[in-house]
Amino acid sequence: MPGHERPSGPGQAVTPPDEEVVQLLEQGEVEVLGLLPRASNYTFLAKVTKDGEEALAVYKPRAGEAPLWDFPHGTLCRREVAAYVTARALGWPRVPPTILRDGPEGPGSLQLFMRFDPDEHYFTLAERMPDEFRRIALFDAVVNNADRKSGHCLLGADGTVFVVDHGVCFGEAPKLRTVIWDFAGEEVPAPLLGDLRGMVSKLDGPVRSELSGLLSPREVEAVERRLDRLIEAERFPQPGPGRPYPWPPV
Repeated sequence: MPGHERPSGPGQAVTPPDEEVVQLLEQGEVEVLGLLPRASNYTFLAKVTKDGEEALAVYKPRAGEAPLWDFPHGTLCRREVAAYVTARALGWPRVPPTILRDGPEGPGSLQLFMRFDPDEHYFTLAERMPDEFRRIALFDAVVNNADRKSGHCLLGADGTVFVVDHGVCFGEAPKLRTVIWDFAGEEVPAPLLGDLRGMVSKLDGPVRSELSGLLSPREVEAVERRLDRLIEAERFPQPGPGRPYPWPPV
């Protein structure tokens, strides 16, 4: 499938439409290639193949999730998918296509692996791409991201930023922990505010059905409440309550 290899010459990589990628992830044969290092849960690099097409993917089986006191056990893979659904509905930020399916180690999330520059992350990119990180900061407020580390913001081979690792999002209680507090108290730009209002409307339709299949009813309602608060305030949230930073930060 075009777009999964780093370009060998000038220009940008061409990424196929999400629909094509999702179809490959859903229907392709999954082969585990090995464990990815430095992950708190079992996270595998996998190859997905179908009808001559292939792509690398990140496979996070439910059985490999470490128990957490503040999230129901076995739900982290569903939250990964819910983050993709939310980003797709908002129109930002760039979350790689992510689905829920059975695999060699049991059911879990399967996310397209994106080629990236390992030397780049939020702390190296922030000054160069402030508008991109405004969108990411706002997205994290919507999904209540409890673990936005710098290394979860990656520079793709095509020169755009994408974000990963959303297993501890969508908690009911406020627990936003992020390294991106640069915009706290700043007015939300009008186009992004319009996208938030559009997301509220989408929650009256198919997006609610998608999220309801991944999250509890109260968690979906909490998404609506956070959207309403952001739209009413028209400003990026301030840190707190509780510890506002993840650890480690990178």
